[in-house]
Amino acid sequence: MIPLRPALKDYLTMRRALGYKLQRTEKLLADFISFVEASATDRVTIDLALAWATHPAQGAMSWWAARLTVVRRFATYLHALDPDTEVPPTELLPDQSHRAVPYLYSDDDINALMAAGGILRSPLRVLTYQTLIGLLAVTGMRIGEAIRLDRHDLDFEAGVLTVRLSKFGKSRELPLHTSTLDALHRYLRQRDQLLPRPTAPSLFVSTVGTRLLYCDVHWTFRRLVRHVGLKPRSTACRPRLHDLRHTFAVRTVIDGYRADADVAARLPLLSTYLGHVHPANTYWYLSAAPELLALAGRRLERSLEEPS
Repeated sequence: MIPLRPALKDYLTMRRALGYKLQRTEKLLADFISFVEASATDRVTIDLALAWATHPAQGAMSWWAARLTVVRRFATYLHALDPDTEVPPTELLPDQSHRAVPYLYSDDDINALMAAGGILRSPLRVLTYQTLIGLLAVTGMRIGEAIRLDRHDLDFEAGVLTVRLSKFGKSRELPLHTSTLDALHRYLRQRDQLLPRPTAPSLFVSTVGTRLLYCDVHWTFRRLVRHVGLKPRSTACRPRLHDLRHTFAVRTVIDGYRADADVAARLPLLSTYLGHVHPANTYWYLSAAPELLALAGRRLERSLEEPS
Protein backbone atom coordinates (compact mmCIF):
# COMPACT_ATOMS: atom_id res chain seq x y z
CA MET A 1 0.00 0.00 0.00
CA ILE A 2 1.29 3.46 -0.96
CA PRO A 3 0.00 6.58 0.84
CA LEU A 4 -1.77 8.45 -1.93
CA ARG A 5 -1.16 12.06 -0.94
CA PRO A 6 2.64 11.77 -0.60
CA ALA A 7 2.61 9.81 -3.86
CA LEU A 8 0.68 12.63 -5.53
CA LYS A 9 3.28 15.14 -4.35
CA ASP A 10 6.10 13.02 -5.81
CA TYR A 11 4.16 12.52 -9.06
CA LEU A 12 3.58 16.23 -9.54
CA THR A 13 7.20 17.03 -8.72
CA MET A 14 8.40 14.54 -11.32
CA ARG A 15 6.11 15.81 -14.09
CA ARG A 16 6.75 19.47 -13.31
CA ALA A 17 10.47 18.78 -13.66
CA LEU A 18 9.62 17.86 -17.27
CA GLY A 19 8.04 21.29 -17.81
CA TYR A 20 4.34 20.65 -17.08
CA LYS A 21 2.49 23.16 -14.88
CA LEU A 22 -0.40 20.87 -13.82
CA GLN A 23 -2.41 23.33 -11.72
CA ARG A 24 -5.73 21.81 -12.79
CA THR A 25 -4.31 18.28 -12.60
CA GLU A 26 -3.27 18.87 -9.00
CA LYS A 27 -6.77 20.05 -8.02
CA LEU A 28 -8.47 17.15 -9.81
CA LEU A 29 -6.21 14.49 -8.32
CA ALA A 30 -6.53 15.94 -4.82
CA ASP A 31 -10.30 15.71 -5.23
CA PHE A 32 -9.98 12.14 -6.55
CA ILE A 33 -7.89 11.10 -3.56
CA SER A 34 -10.52 12.56 -1.23
CA PHE A 35 -13.10 10.49 -3.11
CA VAL A 36 -10.97 7.34 -2.67
CA GLU A 37 -10.49 8.04 1.03
CA ALA A 38 -14.23 8.54 1.51
CA SER A 39 -14.85 5.11 0.00
CA ALA A 40 -12.94 3.50 2.89
CA THR A 41 -10.24 2.00 0.70
CA ASP A 42 -6.55 2.76 0.38
CA ARG A 43 -5.82 2.04 -3.27
CA VAL A 44 -6.93 3.09 -6.72
CA THR A 45 -9.33 0.78 -8.56
CA ILE A 46 -10.95 0.97 -11.97
CA ASP A 47 -14.42 1.15 -10.42
CA LEU A 48 -13.47 4.08 -8.19
CA ALA A 49 -11.76 5.91 -11.05
CA LEU A 50 -14.83 5.51 -13.26
CA ALA A 51 -17.24 6.53 -10.50
CA TRP A 52 -15.26 9.70 -9.79
CA ALA A 53 -14.67 10.55 -13.47
CA THR A 54 -18.39 10.47 -14.31
CA HIS A 55 -19.21 13.33 -11.94
CA PRO A 56 -21.29 15.35 -12.40
CA ALA A 57 -23.91 12.98 -13.76
CA GLN A 58 -25.06 15.54 -16.34
CA GLY A 59 -21.49 16.26 -17.52
CA ALA A 60 -20.34 15.90 -21.10
CA MET A 61 -18.60 12.73 -22.23
CA SER A 62 -15.52 14.75 -23.20
CA TRP A 63 -15.27 16.10 -19.62
CA TRP A 64 -15.64 12.62 -18.14
CA ALA A 65 -12.93 11.33 -20.49
CA ALA A 66 -10.61 14.18 -19.53
CA ARG A 67 -11.08 13.46 -15.82
CA LEU A 68 -10.42 9.75 -16.33
CA THR A 69 -7.29 10.52 -18.36
CA VAL A 70 -5.89 12.51 -15.43
CA VAL A 71 -6.50 9.55 -13.10
CA ARG A 72 -5.12 7.04 -15.64
CA ARG A 73 -1.77 8.84 -15.81
CA PHE A 74 -1.51 8.98 -12.03
CA ALA A 75 -2.57 5.33 -11.72
CA THR A 76 0.09 4.31 -14.24
CA TYR A 77 2.68 6.01 -12.06
CA LEU A 78 1.32 4.29 -8.94
CA HIS A 79 1.20 0.89 -10.63
CA ALA A 80 4.97 1.01 -11.12
CA LEU A 81 5.34 1.35 -7.35
CA ASP A 82 2.43 -0.85 -6.30
CA PRO A 83 1.27 -3.60 -8.71
CA ASP A 84 -2.07 -3.79 -6.89
CA THR A 85 -3.03 -0.38 -8.30
CA GLU A 86 -5.54 -0.78 -11.12
CA VAL A 87 -5.03 1.33 -14.26
CA PRO A 88 -8.23 2.28 -16.14
CA PRO A 89 -8.02 1.02 -19.75
CA THR A 90 -7.85 3.59 -22.54
CA GLU A 91 -11.04 2.27 -24.20
CA LEU A 92 -12.99 3.15 -21.06
CA LEU A 93 -14.63 6.54 -21.74
CA PRO A 94 -12.65 7.25 -24.93
CA ASP A 95 -12.09 10.94 -25.59
CA GLN A 96 -14.32 11.93 -28.51
CA SER A 97 -13.53 15.64 -28.39
CA HIS A 98 -12.33 17.43 -31.51
CA ARG A 99 -10.22 20.49 -32.04
CA ALA A 100 -12.20 23.65 -32.52
CA VAL A 101 -12.11 25.13 -36.01
CA PRO A 102 -10.18 28.43 -35.78
CA TYR A 103 -12.26 31.57 -36.16
CA LEU A 104 -10.00 33.78 -38.26
CA TYR A 105 -10.65 37.45 -37.59
CA SER A 106 -10.53 40.13 -40.28
CA ASP A 107 -8.96 43.53 -39.68
CA ASP A 108 -12.47 44.94 -39.34
CA ASP A 109 -13.33 42.29 -36.72
CA ILE A 110 -10.28 43.15 -34.61
CA ASN A 111 -10.86 46.89 -34.90
CA ALA A 112 -14.50 46.40 -33.92
CA LEU A 113 -13.57 44.31 -30.87
CA MET A 114 -11.09 46.93 -29.73
CA ALA A 115 -13.63 49.71 -30.26
CA ALA A 116 -16.22 47.69 -28.33
CA GLY A 117 -14.00 48.02 -25.28
CA GLY A 118 -15.64 51.42 -24.93
CA ILE A 119 -18.75 49.77 -23.46
CA LEU A 120 -16.83 48.69 -20.36
CA ARG A 121 -17.61 50.39 -17.09
CA SER A 122 -14.40 52.23 -16.20
CA PRO A 123 -11.83 54.18 -18.26
CA LEU A 124 -9.08 51.83 -17.01
CA ARG A 125 -10.94 48.72 -18.20
CA VAL A 126 -11.56 50.35 -21.57
CA LEU A 127 -7.88 51.22 -21.90
CA THR A 128 -6.69 47.82 -20.68
CA TYR A 129 -8.87 45.65 -22.91
CA GLN A 130 -8.32 47.73 -26.03
CA THR A 131 -4.56 47.47 -25.53
CA LEU A 132 -4.66 43.78 -24.55
CA ILE A 133 -6.67 42.74 -27.61
CA GLY A 134 -4.38 44.76 -29.85
CA LEU A 135 -1.27 43.17 -28.35
CA LEU A 136 -2.66 39.64 -28.75
CA ALA A 137 -3.55 40.37 -32.37
CA VAL A 138 -0.08 41.60 -33.35
CA THR A 139 2.02 39.10 -31.36
CA GLY A 140 -0.02 35.88 -31.29
CA MET A 141 0.71 35.54 -27.58
CA ARG A 142 -1.25 33.13 -25.43
CA ILE A 143 -3.68 34.97 -23.17
CA GLY A 144 -2.05 33.37 -20.12
CA GLU A 145 1.30 34.77 -21.23
CA ALA A 146 -0.13 38.26 -21.68
CA ILE A 147 -1.72 38.49 -18.23
CA ARG A 148 1.46 37.10 -16.59
CA LEU A 149 3.57 39.90 -18.07
CA ASP A 150 5.14 42.27 -15.60
CA ARG A 151 5.98 45.86 -16.40
CA HIS A 152 9.72 45.20 -16.37
CA ASP A 153 9.25 42.55 -19.08
CA LEU A 154 8.77 45.39 -21.57
CA ASP A 155 12.06 46.95 -22.75
CA PHE A 156 11.26 50.08 -24.76
CA GLU A 157 14.91 50.79 -25.54
CA ALA A 158 15.51 47.36 -27.07
CA GLY A 159 11.96 47.14 -28.48
CA VAL A 160 11.50 43.69 -26.96
CA LEU A 161 8.87 42.02 -24.79
CA THR A 162 10.06 39.08 -22.68
CA VAL A 163 7.68 36.19 -22.07
CA ARG A 164 8.93 34.28 -19.06
CA LEU A 165 8.46 30.63 -18.11
CA SER A 166 5.56 29.92 -20.41
CA LYS A 167 4.47 26.50 -21.65
CA PHE A 168 6.99 23.76 -20.73
CA GLY A 169 8.93 26.36 -18.73
CA LYS A 170 10.24 28.11 -21.84
CA SER A 171 10.95 31.84 -22.07
CA ARG A 172 11.33 33.90 -25.22
CA GLU A 173 11.83 37.46 -26.44
CA LEU A 174 9.37 39.08 -28.85
CA PRO A 175 10.65 41.98 -30.99
CA LEU A 176 7.84 44.54 -31.34
CA HIS A 177 6.97 46.95 -34.14
CA THR A 178 7.38 50.63 -33.31
CA SER A 179 3.61 51.14 -33.56
CA THR A 180 3.09 48.44 -30.91
CA LEU A 181 5.69 50.05 -28.66
CA ASP A 182 3.95 53.41 -29.08
CA ALA A 183 0.59 51.87 -28.14
CA LEU A 184 2.07 50.22 -25.03
CA HIS A 185 3.78 53.45 -24.05
CA ARG A 186 0.46 55.31 -24.30
CA TYR A 187 -1.26 52.61 -22.28
CA LEU A 188 1.27 52.81 -19.44
CA ARG A 189 1.22 56.60 -19.38
CA GLN A 190 -2.58 56.72 -19.16
CA ARG A 191 -2.68 53.76 -16.78
CA ASP A 192 -0.38 55.59 -14.38
CA GLN A 193 -2.69 58.59 -14.45
CA LEU A 194 -5.77 56.47 -13.73
CA LEU A 195 -4.10 54.19 -11.18
CA PRO A 196 -0.86 55.69 -9.82
CA ARG A 197 -0.17 52.92 -7.26
CA PRO A 198 -1.21 49.44 -8.47
CA THR A 199 -0.82 46.56 -6.02
CA ALA A 200 0.64 44.16 -8.61
CA PRO A 201 3.74 44.53 -10.82
CA SER A 202 1.80 43.26 -13.84
CA LEU A 203 1.73 45.08 -17.16
CA PHE A 204 -2.07 44.80 -17.40
CA VAL A 205 -4.01 45.55 -14.24
CA SER A 206 -7.58 45.44 -12.99
CA THR A 207 -9.46 48.48 -11.69
CA VAL A 208 -8.18 47.70 -8.17
CA GLY A 209 -4.57 47.35 -9.30
CA THR A 210 -4.32 43.55 -9.27
CA ARG A 211 -3.29 41.21 -12.05
CA LEU A 212 -6.04 40.29 -14.52
CA LEU A 213 -7.75 36.94 -13.96
CA TYR A 214 -7.90 34.42 -16.80
CA CYS A 215 -11.61 33.69 -16.38
CA ASP A 216 -12.53 37.40 -16.19
CA VAL A 217 -10.64 38.16 -19.41
CA HIS A 218 -12.48 35.39 -21.25
CA TRP A 219 -15.85 36.54 -19.89
CA THR A 220 -15.17 40.14 -20.95
CA PHE A 221 -14.05 39.05 -24.41
CA ARG A 222 -17.26 37.06 -24.92
CA ARG A 223 -19.19 40.17 -23.93
CA LEU A 224 -17.33 42.21 -26.55
CA VAL A 225 -17.97 39.52 -29.17
CA ARG A 226 -21.71 39.67 -28.48
CA HIS A 227 -21.68 43.47 -28.64
CA VAL A 228 -19.90 43.45 -32.01
CA GLY A 229 -22.27 40.78 -33.32
CA LEU A 230 -19.72 38.17 -34.39
CA LYS A 231 -21.61 34.93 -35.02
CA PRO A 232 -20.39 31.31 -35.04
CA ARG A 233 -19.57 30.08 -38.54
CA SER A 234 -20.50 26.54 -37.51
CA THR A 235 -21.01 24.55 -34.30
CA ALA A 236 -17.23 23.94 -34.24
CA CYS A 237 -16.16 27.44 -35.28
CA ARG A 238 -16.98 30.09 -32.72
CA PRO A 239 -15.13 33.34 -32.00
CA ARG A 240 -12.68 32.66 -29.18
CA LEU A 241 -9.96 34.75 -27.62
CA HIS A 242 -7.39 32.07 -28.52
CA ASP A 243 -8.26 32.51 -32.21
CA LEU A 244 -6.38 35.81 -32.23
CA ARG A 245 -3.30 33.56 -32.04
CA HIS A 246 -4.48 31.46 -34.98
CA THR A 247 -5.20 34.64 -36.94
CA PHE A 248 -1.70 35.98 -36.27
CA ALA A 249 -0.09 32.73 -37.50
CA VAL A 250 -2.15 32.65 -40.71
CA ARG A 251 -1.56 36.36 -41.39
CA THR A 252 2.19 35.91 -40.97
CA VAL A 253 2.30 33.13 -43.58
CA ILE A 254 0.07 35.14 -45.93
CA ASP A 255 2.47 38.08 -45.63
CA GLY A 256 5.31 35.74 -46.54
CA TYR A 257 3.55 34.62 -49.72
CA ARG A 258 2.71 38.20 -50.65
CA ALA A 259 6.36 39.20 -50.24
CA ASP A 260 7.41 36.21 -52.37
CA ALA A 261 9.56 35.02 -49.45
CA ASP A 262 10.66 31.49 -48.65
CA VAL A 263 7.68 30.53 -46.47
CA ALA A 264 9.17 27.17 -45.48
CA ALA A 265 12.26 28.94 -44.13
CA ARG A 266 10.08 31.38 -42.20
CA LEU A 267 8.07 28.70 -40.40
CA PRO A 268 10.79 27.92 -37.80
CA LEU A 269 10.97 31.66 -37.05
CA LEU A 270 7.19 31.82 -36.64
CA SER A 271 7.33 28.72 -34.44
CA THR A 272 9.93 30.34 -32.20
CA TYR A 273 7.94 33.59 -32.00
CA LEU A 274 4.81 31.67 -31.00
CA GLY A 275 6.71 29.69 -28.38
CA HIS A 276 6.26 26.25 -29.94
CA VAL A 277 8.72 23.47 -29.15
CA HIS A 278 8.75 22.17 -32.74
CA PRO A 279 7.74 23.77 -36.07
CA ALA A 280 5.34 20.86 -36.57
CA ASN A 281 3.20 22.26 -33.73
CA THR A 282 2.80 25.50 -35.70
CA TYR A 283 0.99 23.71 -38.54
CA TRP A 284 -2.02 23.27 -36.23
CA TYR A 285 -2.41 27.04 -36.33
CA LEU A 286 -2.37 27.32 -40.10
CA SER A 287 -6.03 26.95 -40.95
CA ALA A 288 -7.13 26.53 -44.56
CA ALA A 289 -8.04 30.19 -45.08
CA PRO A 290 -9.18 30.93 -48.66
CA GLU A 291 -6.60 33.70 -49.12
CA LEU A 292 -3.78 31.48 -47.88
CA LEU A 293 -4.82 28.62 -50.16
CA ALA A 294 -5.08 30.97 -53.14
CA LEU A 295 -1.60 32.40 -52.58
CA ALA A 296 -0.10 28.94 -52.09
CA GLY A 297 -1.89 27.69 -55.20
CA ARG A 298 -0.59 30.54 -57.34
CA ARG A 299 2.96 29.91 -56.19
CA LEU A 300 2.61 26.22 -57.00
CA GLU A 301 1.30 27.00 -60.47
CA ARG A 302 4.19 29.38 -61.08
CA SER A 303 6.74 26.79 -60.00
CA LEU A 304 5.20 24.19 -62.31
CA GLU A 305 5.36 26.57 -65.25
CA GLU A 306 9.05 27.35 -64.75
CA PRO A 307 11.52 25.19 -66.71
CA SER A 308 13.39 22.70 -64.57
